[in-house]
Amino acid sequence: MKSRLERVSVSCLCLIVLAACSKKEAPPPPPQVSTVKVQAQSVPLERRFVGRLSPYYSANVTARVSGVLLKRNYTEGAQVRAGQLLFEIDPVFYRAQLDNDLAILAEDRATYINDHITAMRNRKLLPVGSVSQQTVDNSDAAERSAAAKVKADEATVQSARIALDYTRVTAPIGGIAGQQQVTAGAVVGSGTTDAGGNGTLLTTIQQIDPMYVNFTISSADLSTLQESQTGGKVDLSQQNDVSVRISLPNGTPYGSAGALDFSDVTVNASTGAVNLRALVANPRRQLLPGMFVALTVDFGKQNNVFLIPQQALVRDTTGGYVLTVGGDNKVTRKDVETRNSLGNNWIVTHGLNDGDEIIVEGVQKAHEGAPVKPVAWQPPAGAAGASSGAAAAAAPASAAK
Repeated sequence: MKSRLERVSVSCLCLIVLAACSKKEAPPPPPQVSTVKVQAQSVPLERRFVGRLSPYYSANVTARVSGVLLKRNYTEGAQVRAGQLLFEIDPVFYRAQLDNDLAILAEDRATYINDHITAMRNRKLLPVGSVSQQTVDNSDAAERSAAAKVKADEATVQSARIALDYTRVTAPIGGIAGQQQVTAGAVVGSGTTDAGGNGTLLTTIQQIDPMYVNFTISSADLSTLQESQTGGKVDLSQQNDVSVRISLPNGTPYGSAGALDFSDVTVNASTGAVNLRALVANPRRQLLPGMFVALTVDFGKQNNVFLIPQQALVRDTTGGYVLTVGGDNKVTRKDVETRNSLGNNWIVTHGLNDGDEIIVEGVQKAHEGAPVKPVAWQPPAGAAGASSGAAAAAAPASAAK
């Protein structure tokens, strides 16, 4: 009896094992991915450059007469106004020269008065025959010569006054006066101190509010922008409407935006670039001449492009691509072309169509041709503002489903 029960138990166990083996394993559920739908839109046409700051005005203060520098009358690094006294050069020689020229002028004026009286007397005596015509001609010539000598003396006196004034060196412009280059007691010159004939450099004055930002754009990029405008792909702003934003060397955004105020019409033969210049306010003197800064220049609008979150773009040896979800929830690869970014989004110029549903998160779990379960992508809280452009152009995938 016991052996019969054992045989029945073994038979039942075999049937259970065979039944379990005959069942197929259930397929795993498709992976869940976060997606966003994209729509073509217009975005700011921004380009990034590196520029160098230069002062709005810059003037070298040089000695215009020779002599011993007596004193400095300004504080180095302080604001000075136009016409303010900066340096004093020993005026003794130039004051003596002026006095000598004034004496010569007085002497020649006295001579002229005497010759003038003589000429007038002779002209009155000529009709009565008391003097000859030759005497009248000679007295007239002497008068004219004396008058010319007085004119020359007056010019000499004026030159002496100017030289004496030059011993008081004043500021040609208002701005920040730099460090003095020559100390008191040194002999300064007015054109004999270097091969170029320039006077001794005393200091430099720079006006740094506003400031210039100088940068360049390659002629190839400029031609591309102009061709794109002709084709309607971009809308370029007028020069004065081109906005320029600055980032300081430590990466901090500068508070005030500038505007493009100059674009050269020639291409530098050695660099193949075109010189551009922007003007930006600098009331707090955060910007200093010679500083290198990062620039973001808004040239206008770029039309019919797509904004996609940066994590949605994948690159391989053939270039950039995104994974999209079709109507059957299967994954498809689309090669895209992108060169620039806007905030936390890539700007895609080719490869996408309106309504494409791209995978933003879960790209690693998605495989081309395999099904996925799409849900609406939610940008992180910190990147919500930067991704607003993509979110505004995207319809939630869940709503489409």
